[in-house]
Amino acid sequence: MNMETSHETDLLVSTVRRFVETEMFPHEDEVDRLGHVPDALGQHIAAKAHELGLYACNLPEEVGGGGLSIGQMARVEREYGRTSHALQSWAARPTELLMACDAEQRERYLLPAVRGEKRELFALTEPGAGSDVMGMKTNARRDGADWILNGSKHFISGPCMPDFAIVFAATGEDETPRGPRKRVTAFLVDVGLPGFECREGNKCVSYKGYKNYQLSFDNVRLGPGQILGEEGRGLELSGQWLGMGRIWVGATCCGKAERILDMAADWAATRKQFGKPIGSFQATGFRLADGAINLRAANLLVQDAVRRAEKGAMSDADAAMVKVFCSEMLNKIADDTVQIFGGMGLMEEMPIERFWRDSRLERIWDGTSEIQRHIITRSILRPLGG
Repeated sequence: MNMETSHETDLLVSTVRRFVETEMFPHEDEVDRLGHVPDALGQHIAAKAHELGLYACNLPEEVGGGGLSIGQMARVEREYGRTSHALQSWAARPTELLMACDAEQRERYLLPAVRGEKRELFALTEPGAGSDVMGMKTNARRDGADWILNGSKHFISGPCMPDFAIVFAATGEDETPRGPRKRVTAFLVDVGLPGFECREGNKCVSYKGYKNYQLSFDNVRLGPGQILGEEGRGLELSGQWLGMGRIWVGATCCGKAERILDMAADWAATRKQFGKPIGSFQATGFRLADGAINLRAANLLVQDAVRRAEKGAMSDADAAMVKVFCSEMLNKIADDTVQIFGGMGLMEEMPIERFWRDSRLERIWDGTSEIQRHIITRSILRPLGG
């Protein structure tokens, strides 16, 4: 990524790259075949991340995190993107939403997450309400000082069974100039509470080994201290996470695309047909050229969004542009690489088909490409009254 660097950042990037290549690359094929990360391997990666100072590197030093800047985190995420999400997710970056914890919640949730003693899930998506947050059915009603939580969530991803979930639920309705709007609140919900079931969900062909969970709530009683932030302000919290999350997706897509493109270029330079390297034929060479152009553009788009975020000026549309462009860039490079490798590109003995499968999910999670384009369109038309 063509970003201004310092010696400190260069050292950080080389540390993460070495970590990924030595501790994760060797296990990618095994994890894909098994469909899960063996617990001992996951714990080893987590311990190594602690040793290198990379665990919770996204959170401030004041709570025991690494205190990395937004720009540094973009570089870290880009390096992690070069490997399977199933493996790199064990080198945890707890959600920044936990910084909204009050004093008591910090001791119970935030600090244990920073130390690696607890893991969390971000639970927003539902079977009938993915991108349509206002279609959310999960709800919490008051019962004295407590709240009673009911509903379900799915496609809630994480590397292993969590200790608690940040659950978003409707807690009422507000009148707005655009009509009634659900009031959404974030709750901290411990796994094991009566009525709360957390189980593994469907198997995905992308990032095998990275699990998704189904959560169900049947009259789960929560105390007043289980609200994260303020009642009715859950969407503001989720918006903070989703915006930067889309930048991190863009950065990881760039890292993975670079790795795939390097493999494609090496194959095109050494594989011969009709007495020539296949890269010398325009049909192949132009795929490499287009990939290099689009990867450069994606890197610059991430860099621009990072600069805006550091100034506190990044909009939802900025994040959406990064997410849609970078994920689709990766998909195109992965698909072209399969074509460059020909039949070998689809053989399980080669990693190309795995990269191809993994890249497909990037256009869906953290908001589909269609949702990103809707966000961008809205940002263009609303100022004009449309």
